[in-house]
Amino acid sequence: MEYHFIGIGGIGMSGLAKILLQKGEKVSGSDIASSWITEELVKEGAEVFIKHDASQVPANAKVIYSSDIQRGNVEYMESQNRSLPLLHRSVLLQELMKDKEAVLVTGTHGKTTTSSLLAHVLVSCGLDPSYCIGGIVQSLGSQSGYGKNRLFVAEADESDGSFLAYTPKGAILTNVDADHLVYWKTEERLLQGFLDFYHKVSCKEWFFWCADDAKLASLSLEGVSYGFSPAADLHIEEVTYLGWKTKFSFSWKGRVYRDIEIPLIGIHNVLNASAVIGLCLQMGVEEGKVFSSLKTFSGAGRRCEKKGEEAGISVYDDYGHHPTEIHTTLNAIRVAGEGRRIVALFQPHRFSRVKDCFSSFGPALIPADIVLMTDIYGAGETPIEGIDAKSLLEKIISQGHATCKYVPKEQVVEEVLAILEPGDIVVTMGAGDITKMGPLLLERLSAWP
Repeated sequence: MEYHFIGIGGIGMSGLAKILLQKGEKVSGSDIASSWITEELVKEGAEVFIKHDASQVPANAKVIYSSDIQRGNVEYMESQNRSLPLLHRSVLLQELMKDKEAVLVTGTHGKTTTSSLLAHVLVSCGLDPSYCIGGIVQSLGSQSGYGKNRLFVAEADESDGSFLAYTPKGAILTNVDADHLVYWKTEERLLQGFLDFYHKVSCKEWFFWCADDAKLASLSLEGVSYGFSPAADLHIEEVTYLGWKTKFSFSWKGRVYRDIEIPLIGIHNVLNASAVIGLCLQMGVEEGKVFSSLKTFSGAGRRCEKKGEEAGISVYDDYGHHPTEIHTTLNAIRVAGEGRRIVALFQPHRFSRVKDCFSSFGPALIPADIVLMTDIYGAGETPIEGIDAKSLLEKIISQGHATCKYVPKEQVVEEVLAILEPGDIVVTMGAGDITKMGPLLLERLSAWP
């Protein structure tokens, strides 16, 4: 059987394609633009077309699509006309996990970092799991891999409800926040979605949820709770910041685990790491190996990822696009940076999210000293009247961020070069193409007088 991916260049779709290739399956796919991801897939044996065309759909293929693919897509329509099997990416992932013990990570924020850390620890401890993550696990050099062990680590996406297609043995549920309401419509339905996911977890001893999240705490969940809350089963007791590293201690099952070191910053990553540690110990992974493997984790792609340093200026890239994520990351950089000036190059993401969170971006950006904001990255959405960069800028400034300024994306590098000083930290922030600005800036900084 051949598999054909519509939109094969996406991080999640390409991850599934790579697993199939490692299993020896024939894989083809298409995307609207070439990228390092599509080039890598070709090297690994996939046939990749850089356009969508009905003629590219193989005669006897399972055709894989994601929620981002419009039903009017020519390859989607051709597959329907020929009665080929059309599988949403979540259905394919469930097929790949059906003979495995699936351990999933879900939640509004922190999925990619937490699932990346879990995959890293299990691989480092010699367990050889399969994994499929929504970002590059830097230490593993990939977003996915097919292992010989029965364990399968995956990121479970709630944005389109597709996480309800899975039947996991274990899971980590990080938090619940108001996002993706275009799909869920209300926060109540979103919370019910997570509750439905919880009920699908077969081994509650392998289910970890954050006790610090008020919405989760209201659900009377079984499993193991973790967090700073005194009510948490796995109770985090101490946190020490060491520049771009963090140490913490926690108590669990009558024991105190002290001075655990992670090469990550921010309270949110202490929570993420504690869940991973607890789950690994619960699964029977050797304690000493778990703690030593944490120190070699080098992060997940686009999650406070250091892109480089030139002329005394550090450049980071972050996927954060919801106000909660933006504030959490910037605040963590503020603490780690120890007084260094933070310049955020911020690209709002989706008109619907900007509308839903309109009053929250100003407070979220407060930890940054200077904000240069580009136009909203629509991600295929239809613009909403009154929701644009101009109106958002006015709102942010009215909330006390006087140094926020609108800059067209094409002028961002020139604009930031004019204001940078040695010692500054630059963060490109957003889920769109603002990520491309970091390498361009570093290239210019390499020749900076």
